[in-house]
Amino acid sequence: MNRKSKITIIGGGIGGLVCAISLKQKGFNNLQIFERRTEAQSVGAGFVIWANAGWVLNELGLLDGVAKLGGRLKQMQRWTDQGEYLGAVDITKIDQGIGYPSYAVGQAEFQHFLQYKANELGIVIRNNQSVIDIEDSSPEKSFLRFEDGSKVEADIVIGADGRMNSIARKYVQKENNPVYQNYINWIGILESDNPLPIENNVLDYWGCGARFGIVPINKYKMYWAGCKASPLDSVNTAETDKEELLNIFNNWPALIRRVIKDTQNQNIKRIPIFDHNPNPNWFRNRVCLLGDAAHASLPTSGQGACQAMEDGWHLSEAMAAFPTLPEVFDAYQNIRFEKTTAITISAREFALSLFNTQEAFCLKRNDIAKSTDYEKSANGMIGLWSKNLK
Repeated sequence: MNRKSKITIIGGGIGGLVCAISLKQKGFNNLQIFERRTEAQSVGAGFVIWANAGWVLNELGLLDGVAKLGGRLKQMQRWTDQGEYLGAVDITKIDQGIGYPSYAVGQAEFQHFLQYKANELGIVIRNNQSVIDIEDSSPEKSFLRFEDGSKVEADIVIGADGRMNSIARKYVQKENNPVYQNYINWIGILESDNPLPIENNVLDYWGCGARFGIVPINKYKMYWAGCKASPLDSVNTAETDKEELLNIFNNWPALIRRVIKDTQNQNIKRIPIFDHNPNPNWFRNRVCLLGDAAHASLPTSGQGACQAMEDGWHLSEAMAAFPTLPEVFDAYQNIRFEKTTAITISAREFALSLFNTQEAFCLKRNDIAKSTDYEKSANGMIGLWSKNLK
């Protein structure tokens, strides 16, 4: 590809920023990001940069900086809603198998870190720029139309504008119909002046139709997610999200109730959970999809942000390696589709198990978890997550 091509990226989230940084490092200098928010903000409270995303960040020379943002994790422990231990996946084994460390980070801090690195490289990020349409001005050009009526022409458009209202996905696939997966996710972040009562392990509590997860970032900060099976049109009668959560998790372990109580109301966010059916069509003409716009997976995958980072790196690699845009997009989609589809489907299957509301099913699920070979589980994650990494 011509390094002088005018590249526009719709969306200043993690995937868009990683893609821009990787392109800039490969000599693509004529690029800019358009972000609809006044300031690019994180949607989530936190996430784990698993070892496969650590590989991407290492390729970009960013991994050492990430190490200062978050904490290392030892185990992903599973418990019942009554505090019965079900077993644990060894995260250190996953890290060793893939060859890079995993870090738990606050999403806002990580995004600000990427923004800072992008600014250092001279990447233009234009906030408060809401794209409402993509149109073809000629076989060689596309242009973005903005809410204020202005237009920008581009040689290449990369759609990293999320799962819910992606203008790029609507252009490429002629539709943007996210699928509600029948549960609500409340996410929160808790900071304290005193050490928090949690070690460097992920705690994953399973109930019947509900789940609560806690992830430490450091001794003074953690993020968490409480989830419950629920119709999309369900009515919340509680005055606050905190009150509703305390009602839902009233009889769960004391640690969960304490975490909810100690989290400030403004640090709790309620999110109905959607994903997309896998679609093997990620590009049209001069527009290509990336991250959730291409393959949104459920939070049960643990891989949403990580796969967006992989997308950004692989797309930039293809743009540096192939002479024409059709070759670029074909190569990118071919290397990414199978892996992201497997992650999307496995996340759905896991969610169906976690949010099943039949008591007999949940008891059997827990018995299976207690007898699971967790070393084999770790090896399965290594096999899937390390696919397509050099």
